[in-house]
Amino acid sequence: MAQQAPLTEHGFTPYKPKKGEGYMSEGQAKHFTEILEAWKRDLMNEVDRTVGHMKDEAANFPDPADRATQEEEFSLELRTRDRDRKLIKKIDDTLDLISDGEYGYCETCGVEIGLKRLEARPTATQCIDCKSLDEIKEKQIKGK
Repeated sequence: MAQQAPLTEHGFTPYKPKKGEGYMSEGQAKHFTEILEAWKRDLMNEVDRTVGHMKDEAANFPDPADRATQEEEFSLELRTRDRDRKLIKKIDDTLDLISDGEYGYCETCGVEIGLKRLEARPTATQCIDCKSLDEIKEKQIKGK
C-alpha cells in the first residue's frame, strides 16, 4: 500500500516540485490559491455560523448573572470573528499577490520565502530571517 504524504495544517498535501520546476511556477501558484481560497471559505462559514448562533441564542435572561455570561460569550465570539475578518483581508491581499505574480518573495529583502514556510503560513510575506529580525527588534523596543 502506497504511503500518503502528510497533510498541511489546512488539509492539503504538501506540494512536490517537479524536476527542473522553477520557484512559484503556475502549479505552485495554483496550489497556494486553492489553500487560501479553502481557508477563506472556512472562515466565512464560521462567520455565518456565529451570526446564526447569536440570533438563535439571544435571550433576555431575567437573572443578571445569566445575562452577563451570555454577553461575555458573545463578546468572545465577536473578538474571534474580528480576528477572522482581519485574516480574510490578509488572505485577499495574498491572493492579489499571487495574481500579480509577486507571491512567495520576501517583502523586505526579495528572496524566496520557500514552499515549506508558505505551506505552514500561506499568508507569510517575509522570509524566516527577516521575520526573525523583526521579532528581535520588536522585543528590544518593548524591552522584554
